[in-house]
Amino acid sequence: MALRKSERDGQILLPAERIERRIYLIRGQKVMLSADLAKLYGVSQKRLNEAVKRNMQRFPRDFMFQLTREEAKRSRSQIATLKRGQNLKYLPYAFTEQGVAMLSSVLRSSTAIAVSIQIMRVFVRLRRLLASNQQFRRKLKDLEKRLLDHDQKFAAVFGVLDELMDEEAEDSNKSKIGFQTEAELA
Repeated sequence: MALRKSERDGQILLPAERIERRIYLIRGQKVMLSADLAKLYGVSQKRLNEAVKRNMQRFPRDFMFQLTREEAKRSRSQIATLKRGQNLKYLPYAFTEQGVAMLSSVLRSSTAIAVSIQIMRVFVRLRRLLASNQQFRRKLKDLEKRLLDHDQKFAAVFGVLDELMDEEAEDSNKSKIGFQTEAELA
């Protein structure tokens, strides 16, 4: 993977889309897999796994979990971290946003730190998009409620108008009681 350095501050730049494509929803959490993170950090997956195993106390269950064999098989075709014909020797780790942040402190390379910063920014941007999407959904539901309320009120108004018009039609068909002139009878 080609990493570019920013001319301004020497930081490594990765396109946000490249990072976003590596964020998956597993067990209801947004996570990144160890194989993808190893590629982004520029280290071997073996080195990343060794660093994690040496520092397991830094990775509680809400920071990292290991995929089950079934999850790994299901995600393999979707994520394509392995080439066809390769077997899963080790089950991949899935890192939450906090786990990714902790990885940079465990790996301690300048590349890992720079890439982690970019990954954190992508997670924040995704969270903002999700929040704005939820706000939009709430506003749309409020508008829908108001429209339904207005529709019910309009239906009631039209119902009353129909009744009044029906009463007026009935009244005009009835013969009037009392004295009527020849002009009224005609």
